[in-house]
Amino acid sequence: MHFSNFATRYQKSTGTVRLMEDLGAATSATGSICQLGGGNPAHIPEVEALLREAMADLTADTQAFGKMIGEYDAPGGNVAFRETLANLLTEQFGWALTQNNIAITNGSQSSFGLLFNSFAGAFPDDSHKRILLPLTPEYVGYFDVGLAEQPIFEGRRAEIDLLPNRQFKYRVNFDGLQLNDNHGAVCVSRPTNPTGNVITDEEMAELRAACREKNIPLIVDGAYGLPFPGMIFTPATPVWDDKTILLLSLSKLGLPGIRTGIVVAAPEVIQLIQNNNAINSLAPSRLGPTLLTPLLQRGQLQNICEQLIRPHYEKKRDHALSVIEEVMSDLPVRIHKPEGALFLWLWFEGLPVTSENLYQQLMAKGVFVLPSRPFYPPAQSSWRHQDECIRVNYAASDETVVKGLTEIAQAVREQFQDAAALVTG
Repeated sequence: MHFSNFATRYQKSTGTVRLMEDLGAATSATGSICQLGGGNPAHIPEVEALLREAMADLTADTQAFGKMIGEYDAPGGNVAFRETLANLLTEQFGWALTQNNIAITNGSQSSFGLLFNSFAGAFPDDSHKRILLPLTPEYVGYFDVGLAEQPIFEGRRAEIDLLPNRQFKYRVNFDGLQLNDNHGAVCVSRPTNPTGNVITDEEMAELRAACREKNIPLIVDGAYGLPFPGMIFTPATPVWDDKTILLLSLSKLGLPGIRTGIVVAAPEVIQLIQNNNAINSLAPSRLGPTLLTPLLQRGQLQNICEQLIRPHYEKKRDHALSVIEEVMSDLPVRIHKPEGALFLWLWFEGLPVTSENLYQQLMAKGVFVLPSRPFYPPAQSSWRHQDECIRVNYAASDETVVKGLTEIAQAVREQFQDAAALVTG
């Protein structure tokens, strides 16, 4: 069987492919597995109970249920949901939106693919533009979606501020930003996957100003932020204007299985999304928007985020930090300040092996984490720090988190002990 050049990119293993394969392997495994590597949100009983209630109401409404499962939606997505969300964002943040500023996709990952390839790659004037990532490490799912033959991502190494309590924080190096005519857009996640970093309001203002100066869009991946799911533990003001493309998601509410992404942008971008939906999938799914529109209209979803989801993850974060303090007190570990999302980014400074080696070692023990290198663009210059970190998801049960972090500590401890023995031997 012969495949095209296009198909060859899907025949090789990538960071995203491996992430999802590991997630599937851990989910289907029958033995004792510590799944700390995937991006699955927590199963929060109170939230799931409210969602089951909403689903029961929906299935009891014969007309609404029949329409949801038996009719294609508009290419831009459910109109009632888009109108409701536009009103909510306008009321909450003063953004003056209409439904024409919002489109629904079958998950944010599909949104990334379209947007990145729309603002980067080959242009009619024979130029080749790239997406600038001003604060790497960044979300692994970005790097595999480029369709151009040349790389479309260009990353900037984060500056590191060392903080008390063995923490640190990444910040944008604006002196080294070097935004130029070869950049088609800038992209940041806020909060950031994998690190839990939240770019400050001041950093956002500078990035927006730099993008306006070059007349290019700022793409903000807000999958973990406001207004939902609200997994953000530090003050941060959401931003949007007609030069900003904001991506939201229903996944981190506890609904990754329904694949619903949201794009908030200028009408010309929304039209692009709509046309792409029509061509590649006819229409986005109706399930997520139909299920959540009543919750949005009643203000119930906002309460769920503020009263259930954010406190749940804050508690899980604090528990994981306390475990690390207990089991890694003798190790040279720093933790990125956990300001949002559902991950801890652990930096083992001077790690004798790469985090890839550590990842393989832990996986053999049934502990799933993610190594740090896949969170950097492939073309980015080498930096030892890139190989000294791992991402840990703390959304699992407390027992799983304790067991997994203990195994990680022991594996790292053995590496440092072996390295010391080689030196002294």
